[in-house]
Amino acid sequence: MDRMLYIGMSGAKEVMISQGMNSNNLANVSTTGFREDLAQQRSMSVFGPGLPTRAFAMTEKPGINFEPGPVESTGRPLDMSIQQDGFFAVQAKDGTEAYTRAGDFRTTPQGLLVTGSGLPVMGNAGPISIPPYETLTIGADGTITIRPVGQAAAQLAQIDRVRLVNPNISDLEKGRDGLFRQKNNQPALANADVKIMPGTLERSNVSVVEAMAKMISLTRSFDMQVKVMSTAEEVDKSTDALMKMS
Repeated sequence: MDRMLYIGMSGAKEVMISQGMNSNNLANVSTTGFREDLAQQRSMSVFGPGLPTRAFAMTEKPGINFEPGPVESTGRPLDMSIQQDGFFAVQAKDGTEAYTRAGDFRTTPQGLLVTGSGLPVMGNAGPISIPPYETLTIGADGTITIRPVGQAAAQLAQIDRVRLVNPNISDLEKGRDGLFRQKNNQPALANADVKIMPGTLERSNVSVVEAMAKMISLTRSFDMQVKVMSTAEEVDKSTDALMKMS
């Protein structure tokens, strides 16, 4: 009975992991630029001394859903969304360069351009710093243009350019902070073909309906695994009773 019990136990454990990933997707359904985490399960044989007579379930993270999320118009000059493929380059909390689709930008009192979560937005030569301005616009290619304080309407100045990249998605991995990085830990090259749309934001690509349906399916799967463990216990008790009778 130990084989049956082991399969049920490992299956229930891995279903709980899948539930956690699905719950995280649901929790980020309103997070700007969020990309859905994918999960799958498969059986694995236990190898060791002797024959591989045991099997267990294993949850894998085969990748990320990179399908674009819905884009909505906000009319806010510092809100940005990427038109097709590509990412904004930001400076992560550990100081490394990372990538995101979240374009809810703002400026700090010190003039630093940051995302909604407070991460500095990268430009041509590092984090973008903006001097005091009357007006600010960001073009489709990421060029930042301002009218400095006290200057005439025609006195415009180009400050920097938002660093836009488009690495191969197969070379990217998602960190615990929700940011993407290249697997070789090298910064991606800037890509002039990436275009942005000012005054818009890309929402999460998580489907609430699909995530809720998956949650129900995982709950049923967990109940089934628990039932397998209960059945194994009942069979074990019945076997003990038969052995006592003999």
